[in-house]
Amino acid sequence: MIHQIVFAILSVIVFVGAMGLAIFGFWSTGKANKKEQEVRKDRARMVGAQRRRALLPGRSDRRAALLPPDATVTFAAERQTAGIDEVFAALDGDLVGLVPVKKKVQEIAALLLVDRARQRFGLAAPRPNLHMCFTGPPGTGKTTVALRMAELLQRLGYLEKGQLVHAMRDDLVGEYIGQTAPKTKRVLDRAMGGVLFIDEAYYLYRGSDSKDYGQEVIDILLQVMENERDKLVVILAGYKDRMDEFFGSNPGMSSRIAHHLDFAAYELDELTDIGQLMLGQARYYLSTEAEIAFREYLTIQMQQPRFANARSVRNELERARLRHAHRLASDLHRSWTRDDLMRLEPADILAGNADSLLERNQL
Repeated sequence: MIHQIVFAILSVIVFVGAMGLAIFGFWSTGKANKKEQEVRKDRARMVGAQRRRALLPGRSDRRAALLPPDATVTFAAERQTAGIDEVFAALDGDLVGLVPVKKKVQEIAALLLVDRARQRFGLAAPRPNLHMCFTGPPGTGKTTVALRMAELLQRLGYLEKGQLVHAMRDDLVGEYIGQTAPKTKRVLDRAMGGVLFIDEAYYLYRGSDSKDYGQEVIDILLQVMENERDKLVVILAGYKDRMDEFFGSNPGMSSRIAHHLDFAAYELDELTDIGQLMLGQARYYLSTEAEIAFREYLTIQMQQPRFANARSVRNELERARLRHAHRLASDLHRSWTRDDLMRLEPADILAGNADSLLERNQL
């Protein structure tokens, strides 16, 4: 009897042990398979990155594949290889007007295309200075152009990553002694390989405050813009008159900026087109009467000191969508068509005053 009990206990122990080993085996295999899948994904990402880099050669790659002196190049092929026509198409789709700005972007791209071609023939030249200044009122597309510029420079091989890091004074300047340099370094580390876009850059300098730490940021930027120019592009942005004052007080910064792009305020027709573009992307449209009311509203708002161009257009259209939704949803038992859900009327553009504005336009 005792032998039978001992035998039963040993059988249970062996069974439990076997089950444990089996479970551990399944767990280990699953873990190994998961790890193998992650390795495969990482390898695929690396291969994809290598293929993209092959299409976008860096300077060292171009030196290794020099063309013979009697070879020829076409810039249609160069543009296609770099894929920059897609960037220009996106820029045209993103922004209405801004012809001088778009022309300047085309000129910068042409400079870099020719520089790339010269490198392929072994015609060495210093890397072009690509630091820039964007001036103009709010809502004129400065950030959008900076995003496209970062993508353009990455595709042409002048930036490794092409990300855009947006910063303002509070992101760079510390409140107490010893805080500014680490804050600035963190932002610069995030921006390396891409574009650092400093909005309202003139707020970095406060000449009347001897205890302000903004000058420390400027000193760090000056050094990085010179020593790391092959890894980072800095774009300073703000109102033109204030940026002129900033450069007057900081000539070292002015000398490091190669390209100045001025973003003019939009005209009424351009703002109307921008509004129509925004609405079309959201599957809305203005009725004929609503467009008249919208133009009248913009005419009034353009005279206001806080008017922010495309940004103000976007905000007003968001409010118009809100009024449109409330107008439809308030009439609970009425049947609405698909077109009703898309069409904005004068009452949606400027609540209470749209009808009077429309009547005044028709007099």
